[in-house]
Amino acid sequence: MDPPSFVIEASEAESMAANSGLTVLQLLPSLVKPAQTLARPPISKFHVGAVGYGSSGRIFLGVNLEFPGLPLHHSVHAEQFLVTNLSINGETRLEYIAVSSAPCGHCRQFLQEIRGAPDIKILITSAEPGDDDGNRPDFDKFNPLLSLLPQRFGPDDLLDKDMPLFLEPHRNGFSFPSGTHHSLSNGSCDENGEVGLLKLAALEATNNSHAPYSGCPSGVAILDSSGRIYKGSYTESAAYNPSLGPVQAALIAYIAGGGGGYDKIVAVVLVEKEDASIRQEQTARLLLQSISPKSEFRVFQCSKKTCPC
Repeated sequence: MDPPSFVIEASEAESMAANSGLTVLQLLPSLVKPAQTLARPPISKFHVGAVGYGSSGRIFLGVNLEFPGLPLHHSVHAEQFLVTNLSINGETRLEYIAVSSAPCGHCRQFLQEIRGAPDIKILITSAEPGDDDGNRPDFDKFNPLLSLLPQRFGPDDLLDKDMPLFLEPHRNGFSFPSGTHHSLSNGSCDENGEVGLLKLAALEATNNSHAPYSGCPSGVAILDSSGRIYKGSYTESAAYNPSLGPVQAALIAYIAGGGGGYDKIVAVVLVEKEDASIRQEQTARLLLQSISPKSEFRVFQCSKKTCPC
């Protein structure tokens, strides 16, 4: 049985819409309930689905994730899953979102890290709060995110205008210390091939990390029992608390990529900055011990590339 798809290509989306007698935008809310079935909320049992439309014409799904035994702030919200899914797949702009429930304040804030966030159009498919008649909103009526967060605080308050935001290319310029050698075909000189590949994938994720507030990017790479690698980048929020850890981001890539159960994870590598003012290692260990206690976990440090002259 094929794993569910968390990305629908533009041509497929157009075909699905035409076969249903809908426009592509009208298709988005019809995909919210199927998305909800993919959520993993073992604590709350409250399934959230989010469906987004990118500038490429592709459709992306997002769901909420919860991790038994851990504090609730380790959870991944559906909107966080959605925009991380866009980032993993190289989508640079989110234009429309349909979501099963009104985004919480946490998610409204997280979305501010996207350039043009106030103009993202959003549709809430559940009945409006306090609607005793059970009437549902007009599925053609998307409203700007600004209507949900009119007095917003975000990157514009803290960053220079030319600083790249989430979904935009990041080139953080980190590398492993000199003397560490890697080979894509044979791994590194001091670790086996799989660890070498994981290190390189986690470093790539670190260099794509959106961490402008702490200046401490990090990345995680996951290896599953089929030999597939999934990577995720740490993403910060201007409000700090809604930031998404690199393990959670890698788990989004794992689930969206068809990775299946957490028991299939066999190895995880975290790469983070030397002498970082914030560290991911202990939080990452805690999360992995909860969901995949048998997986091997290794941590490596990186530093800024310097001119050899």
